[in-house]
Amino acid sequence: MTCAPVGCPFLGSARLRDRGALGAAALALAAFAQQRVRRLGVLIQYAESDPEGQIRLAGFREELHKLGWTVGDNLRIEYRWAVSNEERARSSASELLELAPDVILANSTLPLRAVEQATHTVPVVFTTIIDPVGQGFVASLAHPGGNVTGFSYLDVSVGGKRMDLLKEIAPRTTHIACMFNLACMFNPERGPYGARISLSAQEAAKKQLDVQFAAAPVLEPSQVEPVVTALARDPNGGLIVSPDAFTVTHRDQIVALAARYRLPAIYAERNFATGGGLVSYGANYVDHFRQAASYVDRILRGAKPADLPVQQPSKFYLVINLKTTKALGLDIPPTLLALADEVIE
Repeated sequence: MTCAPVGCPFLGSARLRDRGALGAAALALAAFAQQRVRRLGVLIQYAESDPEGQIRLAGFREELHKLGWTVGDNLRIEYRWAVSNEERARSSASELLELAPDVILANSTLPLRAVEQATHTVPVVFTTIIDPVGQGFVASLAHPGGNVTGFSYLDVSVGGKRMDLLKEIAPRTTHIACMFNLACMFNPERGPYGARISLSAQEAAKKQLDVQFAAAPVLEPSQVEPVVTALARDPNGGLIVSPDAFTVTHRDQIVALAARYRLPAIYAERNFATGGGLVSYGANYVDHFRQAASYVDRILRGAKPADLPVQQPSKFYLVINLKTTKALGLDIPPTLLALADEVIE
């Protein structure tokens, strides 16, 4: 057998090439391990055909992509749509948990309640939740504890602000009702905040000497029209619509009835105003979903929900529909129009 000289450059180069190849393979393997496909579950109250749900999730995915997560590459998302009742929420949460997700995004109270009851280990990020401490989802805003954190929707006291805005837009209004889902009063799992928002509006009404206020709880879609017609019997009626799964699901019906009976109404979500409603005042929900993506990213990179404080909206968005304003014969004060974040012509 012939041995190559110790100083043979060809043998040394071969050994270096082998070592380089092994090193590159090891780095590639490590990179692959770090970039394994992660699984994200999404529970959302909107139907898949609802444009609003698609808009919010598009913003969520765009933000995730900016943070380095690409669907179909290093991220897989499993959706469960139209989670707007207890049975659907429980079954959808169970289905997602069987897929062993790394984190779950829960939109609104019913989906969050279902997944929070089903697991205490899988990280959960929520969006658009009113009073997460009062509902028992987190120990405190600063220190959530457990496996749940996210982005709070708004404080119940904003009901009073909506009362004031409605009175400013329709100054002749003398009796106002706040519509909310009656099931919320008797079933804490649906979010017992509708009545509290109504009470906030009632407190604001007391400061208006010429305003009579009434709560208008509804349980079924068939009960919406009687509330609207009762208010519309007097030309000086007005309506506040509380944000909950019921009113969001039936928003087209509520907006259409308010228009038919020429009833000034104020809503919590932009999609009511873009759908023909007079005015909306609330948080920017697409921003909520974008912010939620930042928490999902941090959790996928090792952060614990218990260490991520619950965030509250820093700004509320005012949307005015001028077409509806004109149809109702109302004149928006120029100062209020200047404050609007969006004006729909």
